[in-house]
Amino acid sequence: MPYPRWLAPILLFLVNPYAPAQFQPSTGNVHIHIIFENGRRAGPNLLVRLMDGSGGIPVASSFTNDSGQAQFIGVTVGNYHVLVSGSGIQNADSGTFEVDSRKGTQTLYINVRATEDSGAKPDASQSAMVSAAELNVPEKARKELDKANEAMAQQDWRKALERLNKAIAIYPQYAAAYNNLGVVYSRTNDYVHEQEALEKAIRLNAHFAPAFENLGKLCIRQKDFPRAESLLEQAASVDPTNTGSLMLLAEAQYMVQHYDAAIASAHQAHDALQPHPSFVHYIAARAYQQENRQADALAEFQIFLKEEPSGPRADYVRSDIAKMQNPRQ
Repeated sequence: MPYPRWLAPILLFLVNPYAPAQFQPSTGNVHIHIIFENGRRAGPNLLVRLMDGSGGIPVASSFTNDSGQAQFIGVTVGNYHVLVSGSGIQNADSGTFEVDSRKGTQTLYINVRATEDSGAKPDASQSAMVSAAELNVPEKARKELDKANEAMAQQDWRKALERLNKAIAIYPQYAAAYNNLGVVYSRTNDYVHEQEALEKAIRLNAHFAPAFENLGKLCIRQKDFPRAESLLEQAASVDPTNTGSLMLLAEAQYMVQHYDAAIASAHQAHDALQPHPSFVHYIAARAYQQENRQADALAEFQIFLKEEPSGPRADYVRSDIAKMQNPRQ
């Protein structure tokens, strides 16, 4: 199947955008405490995402431990905000804060609200399955995963691999450990074992969105766009507020010429309460162009420039707009 080539020139930010456990070399650490309004500590397995403060792009992800804590080590100096989501709480945003190398390790407290129990919900069984799978993780295995994440922050892939294998030996059903194992193999260019680890993660937990997202990214790199679409649809169904997953889904849908679906996914990302990558508007614009809806395409390009007014990608979009408005030039 011949795939469109429109997206390639400015698809810069999709190089290794792994979650969780992508870390960049830097000089600041962030220790996060999630607490309820009454001061009680939140429990384990809440998804904590570190987001770029300017573009809303996910930088790294982690899960809270039994004390409602998570940490990001080796974060590049700059502005960020943290998004918290999970079973039993309302989504929360920390607001913008600065990682400053002079502070070394800084502590961030984020208040969350518990969701009200209003009876049976359509996704209740799914949420219960996620909680049961994660709550069975022994503390020793969880500590090995934490140590692996610390090693990954330092790009010590050998040590990270050792710690992850120990976590899996303690708890062979540890989907999160297999997911991070896939990340390590990706960073060491061992794509065969990366795929094996991620496939194992989704077999162990059919509701673990990060593994579906990571495997979807691998399929995009392998140009297996139909399977990428399927995997990213699953990730989006589990975590419909993850705008990074929605952007990847829109890209896969575009590449298999499901243009209406790509536009819908891009709009879903834009309408989500969470910050979204500006690139979703570029994908939507290209999909509109494929459907010969030039006015809609132009509107999406203009939204892209409003959200990302400078840089190589913005220059490229301005060039596209000029060609649309002056096709003979």
